[in-house]
Amino acid sequence: MRSFGVISYLASVIVPCLLVAPLAHAQSEQDFFQNKQIRMIVGFAAGNEYDVGARLLARHWARQIPGNPNIIVQNMPQAASIVAANYMATQAPTDGTMIGALTRNLVNQALLGHPNLVADPRKLIWLGGTSFPGRVCVAGKNAPTQSAADVFTRELIVGSNGAGNSTNILPTVFNHLLNAKFKLIEGYRGTADIVLAIERGEVQGVCASYGQFRSYAKSFEDGKLRILFRAEEVVMPEIPNAPSIYDFAKTEEEKQFMRFVFSSTEYGRPYVLPPGVPAERVRTLRKAFADAVKDPELMAEAQKARVDMSFRSPEDLEAITAALYRTPPELIEAVKKLLPNIN
Repeated sequence: MRSFGVISYLASVIVPCLLVAPLAHAQSEQDFFQNKQIRMIVGFAAGNEYDVGARLLARHWARQIPGNPNIIVQNMPQAASIVAANYMATQAPTDGTMIGALTRNLVNQALLGHPNLVADPRKLIWLGGTSFPGRVCVAGKNAPTQSAADVFTRELIVGSNGAGNSTNILPTVFNHLLNAKFKLIEGYRGTADIVLAIERGEVQGVCASYGQFRSYAKSFEDGKLRILFRAEEVVMPEIPNAPSIYDFAKTEEEKQFMRFVFSSTEYGRPYVLPPGVPAERVRTLRKAFADAVKDPELMAEAQKARVDMSFRSPEDLEAITAALYRTPPELIEAVKKLLPNIN
């Protein structure tokens, strides 16, 4: 009887504590963020796809954070996000009140030795990403290339914005690595100008982000444009039947080369915290991020605005980063030689 009394006493003390602990944690996070202002540093100019996505996310993310703080977006576009990345790594407060919306090319830039990049992507804390900006190669109806296999036997004249851009990087890699027969015509201002050039017969195709073609749905329906293949290894949900260029790689080394060069799409539009933010606060912000992206209101607004808000988990971004840092040095040197302007 006496031991039963001791057990009953311990239960009366311990069980309430177990029940109160989660509530106390939630309350402490709410107390911290209550009346706080979170700054979101966007490494691109206002109106850029990163900026549009960040502002949409900020409105809904704030509602999911305990205490409902305000999230204020601030643009820091210098050096295409490099300045913003360095600021997050070296100067940003580490209490969870500063979030960075950085370039998806950050890890590649670090590994390729960007001269002005101080930030180490492995030390930044990944919160997750939005969008899956998969890339495709497209041909006009009068192009001699009718299928993905044809690009290895028939010349396809494609327009390009210039070195360092997807319209240049994709065909250059395919020519060098897989012996494709793309012929680049540079000097166009953007994908829209290249599509016009396809219609005029100046060029026959273009390789670019799939999102660049969302406004050309009628052209695809009418057969004026057609997708030859996707430049991604994983299936793209919007075009599940498009073949992958990886299917034409003959060796694992060729695939590894493309994975390194094209890996940036896997990050979507990534969001980070600076090093040193307390683990509990990281968990709070990650959960709020995931809940915001799945919120029906955000999803409806994103669909109306044609903004891709596909969720990229922080665990996925950490895994991709770790894999990229295992890239053999000789492969990185080969990329530098082929694409000196990829930074």
